[in-house]
Amino acid sequence: MALLHGKKVKIFSLNSNRPLAEEIALRIGIPLSECEVTRFNDGEIQINISETVRGHTVFVVQSTNHPVNEHYMELLIMIDALKRASAQSINVIMPYYGYSRQDRKSASRQPISAKLMADLLQAAGADRVICMDLHADQIQGFFNIPIDNFRALPILAQYFDSVKLENVVICSPDHGGATRARSLAESIDAPIAIIDKRRPRPNEAKVMTVIGEVNGSDVIIIDDIIDTAGTIVAAVKALKEKGAKRIFACCTHPVLSHPAIERIEASDLELLITTNTIKLDDAKLKCRKIKQLSVAPLLAQGILNIVDDKPLSDLFYYHKN
Repeated sequence: MALLHGKKVKIFSLNSNRPLAEEIALRIGIPLSECEVTRFNDGEIQINISETVRGHTVFVVQSTNHPVNEHYMELLIMIDALKRASAQSINVIMPYYGYSRQDRKSASRQPISAKLMADLLQAAGADRVICMDLHADQIQGFFNIPIDNFRALPILAQYFDSVKLENVVICSPDHGGATRARSLAESIDAPIAIIDKRRPRPNEAKVMTVIGEVNGSDVIIIDDIIDTAGTIVAAVKALKEKGAKRIFACCTHPVLSHPAIERIEASDLELLITTNTIKLDDAKLKCRKIKQLSVAPLLAQGILNIVDDKPLSDLFYYHKN
């Protein structure tokens, strides 16, 4: 039995990001508990928990990136297993919330899939959800249970504060991300610029113009998700045409679907700074322009605060030393 500050606590990992779960458990100082995820021949998922969870505060680490539906089903079945095994509370640590980009109806007869995922998690028996940088803040309102939306801003700001850049400008790749860009700019005391773009089709971006002065500057583009990298690469090209000196990019969630890596490597981007909310395969990690920072210290401290009934708000901001 693992005791954390006098309370019975267990942490489980499913298949999406076990290295992150292991790092979180190591930082908290308790072992990662074991569960077995198997599949029947027809693909049905079965979960067996090999140790008692009765009366425990349980945390389950599972991002819901590709294959998103498999990872969601693993998580839903795990929650049901824990509920039926009399866990005291079930806390889902979902650094990347799959379907978060489907947060509203943008055309007739479209679903709001982010709301459906919230309903499924609650129906399965989750008591709390912990995420990072939800694509849309209103997703928090889809839940009738506590949801904590951690921010990668403190991690990204600390990194850029530690490297030597000149005449820094923070750039949002679109108008919707201006608030995110301003938060980073305020954290490291820099001005902002905004890319005014039009998106003709999903996963296809056409840059129109750059709002703000970037000539001779080191520019940091910030976004929450980089998927096919079309937006980032188009932004890099536009910024170079406006005289930007060096261009960096940062994001919380490195989805990096094909052909993202090829586009990044062929672009004038100096470096993409991202986090490990999504586990990258070896081929992506070999890309010389990608650097991953760990969110484990932030999530581990969040778990400790939850267990100790302490506030989380102070963890959402960057504090300079």
